[in-house]
Amino acid sequence: MRRRIIGQAAAAVVLGLQVPLSGCGSSAGSADDAGTLVLVAAEYGDTPATSSKAFWDKVTGDFTAANPGVKIEVKLLPWADVDREVTKMVKAGKAPDIALMGSYSDFAAQDRLYSADELLPVSAEANFLPPLAEAGSVGSTLYGLPFVASSRLLFYNEALFEKAGVKAPKTWSELKAAAKALKAKGVEYPYALPLGPEEAHAEAMIWELSNGGGYADSSGNYSLASAQNIKTWNWVKDQLVAPGLTGPVAPSQLNRADAFAAFLRGEVGMLNGYPSLYHEARAKGIGVGTVAMPVSDTLRAGVAPPAVGVADWMMAFKQNGHREEIGRFLEFVYADENLSDFAGRYHLLPSTVSASRSLAGSGGMDTTDREFLDALRSAQLYPVNDPSWMAVSDTIKRNIGRAVEPGGDPKAVLEEIATKAKQAGAGR
Repeated sequence: MRRRIIGQAAAAVVLGLQVPLSGCGSSAGSADDAGTLVLVAAEYGDTPATSSKAFWDKVTGDFTAANPGVKIEVKLLPWADVDREVTKMVKAGKAPDIALMGSYSDFAAQDRLYSADELLPVSAEANFLPPLAEAGSVGSTLYGLPFVASSRLLFYNEALFEKAGVKAPKTWSELKAAAKALKAKGVEYPYALPLGPEEAHAEAMIWELSNGGGYADSSGNYSLASAQNIKTWNWVKDQLVAPGLTGPVAPSQLNRADAFAAFLRGEVGMLNGYPSLYHEARAKGIGVGTVAMPVSDTLRAGVAPPAVGVADWMMAFKQNGHREEIGRFLEFVYADENLSDFAGRYHLLPSTVSASRSLAGSGGMDTTDREFLDALRSAQLYPVNDPSWMAVSDTIKRNIGRAVEPGGDPKAVLEEIATKAKQAGAGR
């Protein structure tokens, strides 16, 4: 899972962040002191002021003060690079002790990771929000420790909706009617449909779940070309894209970052968003309404499909044999105050039950933040525990937009994606 829960400007991380923190001198993956742990982490900030460095400096300093025999060396990498660079380190025999990144299942399949029960007390392992723990588990064993997360809700521009005289939609037909009314009022993107290669797999999963489909069946097997999914994309193509209700840019060419930027310019009536976009829009004076993703009109009455959830994963490598020290550090990092601090900095959701309650009870969440948290509690995540998911998600991102192009055939596109997914699984 190449998650993108915060601003993508972080991919162009500012100079000076890709250096070790906490004053340790050894390079990542080559700690020569049994008392030094190496953590490679994604950089969540996009300026020096928002860099994750401040958080890790504080946490590692506090931890070392309480555990004088253990130092922590942190290396921050841009989200665009971190999965690839950690993979290179592992292949070179220089695995870090800990990594915070977008995927873990490849390493779990290679038996390179400690399981959660080897690192944390039972109470700490049981504290993870259930959907996140499920996504972080291979079989019944937790390897990917969820760190921070987000869920998705449908955003609508309140001023544009008032101008068009429409209300928040609950069904696909209501969404289409609202989009038509918005277009009639000159709204450039009545519904922004980002199916470009940046993060099309998120938008695709949101739509498929809202019609009772999705990426996997109840047994956990890929169901990418299911009848429900084919019906979903035929509807989107015929009812939204063909009538020109998705804006001037073809969905296959519209990336999420561009759709979000248009929303912040007041050019978008509706799109699927997450907490940080909501707070950024409010800071710009844009009134934002949020509702669950509307469902298809054919979905059984009373059925509420799960929202899409996204998480980032902490994992611990066996190579250097620092199990006890890693466990102590992770237990410290996952303390409510530390996890809530990190989540609050980036308008994300903490991954544990206790930290979620603590943040909500402290006034650190407004009503919409709580809506995101409620959605996360029953969300469906990408099938990140399948080692082939990285290849499959890339295939979805690069191809699903073709399903809604003029002359496109949703059934053929989905079957092609499903075939490539099967090949990706067979190659492992």
